[in-house]
Amino acid sequence: MGGSATVGRFGTQRRDAWWLEIVPVIFVMGTFSVYATLRAFEGRFYEWGPYLSPFYSPLIDAGHRWWPFSPALLILAGPLGFRATCYYYRKALYRAFFLDPPGCAVNEGRHKYKGETAFPLVLQNLHRYFFWLALVFIAFLWKDALAAFRWQGHFGVGVGTLVMLTNVVLLTCYLLSCHSLRHMIGGKVDCFSCVAMGGARHATWKKASWLNERHMLWAWLSLFSVGLTDLYIRLVATGVVQDLRIL
Repeated sequence: MGGSATVGRFGTQRRDAWWLEIVPVIFVMGTFSVYATLRAFEGRFYEWGPYLSPFYSPLIDAGHRWWPFSPALLILAGPLGFRATCYYYRKALYRAFFLDPPGCAVNEGRHKYKGETAFPLVLQNLHRYFFWLALVFIAFLWKDALAAFRWQGHFGVGVGTLVMLTNVVLLTCYLLSCHSLRHMIGGKVDCFSCVAMGGARHATWKKASWLNERHMLWAWLSLFSVGLTDLYIRLVATGVVQDLRIL
């Protein structure tokens, strides 16, 4: 190669448009963050018939008996904490929003770097604990998805039912592909045949590994699905669109 190419203050020998890799992340994550924040504070149009928005599940004090603000604010920290500390999203967000670093083989543009050993990024190590909290939330979302099949006490299926079901399946794949889960199952085991239930653990670890290899895919698909599910329910609740009853 010839001499190094410099893009702004980021010294690099890369001659491709490396910054294009972070533009979609900035746009998608920025748009989702603004939309989710507005919806969390709105406090209205989050349920219709058997449908409940994932932004408001589990629904707590909808009647404002003791909480005067949007019910979504009571549960926001759980799913937000899990995604914000996610191993994949750390890479995506650090590059796109913190330029830390902005790309492979691209200089960070600064000399002092303490990573996740200092505040506030040291809080990223709470991810393994947010995982257990996320299990509680996914249980409620499955409950909501199954409830979407009950129409006035009878079995029924609407477009919203399928939207909610698709969403919870994608969220489950995202959760089960978590690096922390894979590590808990078998990441600390050097010899599966040397531990109790080694065969079963190895088989489970292999399945978790298959999901983990596609963690980025599940992360993005579930991000889109949770936002679109909330949007669909809001549009139906406000009368902008009419939910189509299939069965």
